Amino acid sequence: MRYPEFLKERGTIGFVAPSCGCAIEPYKTGFDNAQKKWREMGYQMQLGPNCYAGDGVGISSTPQACGQELTEGYCDKNSDILISCGGGELMCEILDHVDFGRIGKANPKWYMGYSDNTNFTFLLTTLCDTASIYGPCAGTFGMEPWHESLSDAMELLRGDKLAMSGYDRWERESLKDEEHPCVPYNLTEPSVIKYLLSDGRTNVDSLVIAGERADAAVTPQIDFSGRLLGGCMDCLVNLLGTGYDRVTDFVERYQGDGILWFLEACDLNLMGIRRAMWQMEHAGWFRHCSGFLIGRPRVGMNVSEFGIDEYQAVTEMLRKYNVPILMDLDIGHISPMMPLICGSMARVVSDGSTYQVEMSLQ
Repeated sequence: MRYPEFLKERGTIGFVAPSCGCAIEPYKTGFDNAQKKWREMGYQMQLGPNCYAGDGVGISSTPQACGQELTEGYCDKNSDILISCGGGELMCEILDHVDFGRIGKANPKWYMGYSDNTNFTFLLTTLCDTASIYGPCAGTFGMEPWHESLSDAMELLRGDKLAMSGYDRWERESLKDEEHPCVPYNLTEPSVIKYLLSDGRTNVDSLVIAGERADAAVTPQIDFSGRLLGGCMDCLVNLLGTGYDRVTDFVERYQGDGILWFLEACDLNLMGIRRAMWQMEHAGWFRHCSGFLIGRPRVGMNVSEFGIDEYQAVTEMLRKYNVPILMDLDIGHISPMMPLICGSMARVVSDGSTYQVEMSLQ
């Protein structure tokens, strides 16, 4: 696995928009304010040509222009790291215009983004054996003041912090809009993680089978490790079976480490999540898995469909692997999100109520 150099003091942060750019509010003002904050911290900025573009369909510009910007931005020696301007809908369409051969030969560079950016964070790891960061996009850093998760992302980019812990509360309804582009997260909900362990112990009523529920008086000691791999399932299943799907080769190559999957969903409902799990399983992606970290689903929190809830939607497919499954984690679309290094080795430690992901560059 190739690991890039971390961002140095007074280094240059590059920005690209391979998915949506910052052409409209609240994204434009958020991105402007983020740059202001970074400049005040002493960093230099380098913007790609599409950062403020909005002439594309589901992305900032044409697939050709976005693919060229991403390739050139990644290979450009004048920037030290790359942060994506935002997520979007059709980043998959740029992939035929991204030169992965050239990127794989270039000096590795940290690339950070999430959601639609899975199309690059995931493929950078599986195609180029290069670590990436599944974390917040550039406009989020315009927030006043920064949430701890944004400080964590910057500390990770600088190499100052490689262990991430879950946050106390999460946001059900955002207050961010065109008139309030830089408001902080609206953290109204307490964080309560859910789990299903390899021995059948669980703290989810719907997963109890023949009295396997964990004794609330006994604190579970959860400790497992593996090589982190994952992203947004909406994007992952879209890649599955295409020429960009080299996942089975990757999991075989790193089988000795065990693959620690982190997964979250954006637009998939519970049935969509279950179908996605079925697809990934039958494609052989979950071979040699050592555990699963599941983010809160943006669609499907505290609801049920056809008699199953968000926990059954994933565990019905994953239970058979007899590995730990932690759910409702701070990964992905429901803020805040912890940054994770896709491709790194990680150890997950939890007492059933708190958790930490300790990453190492091995």
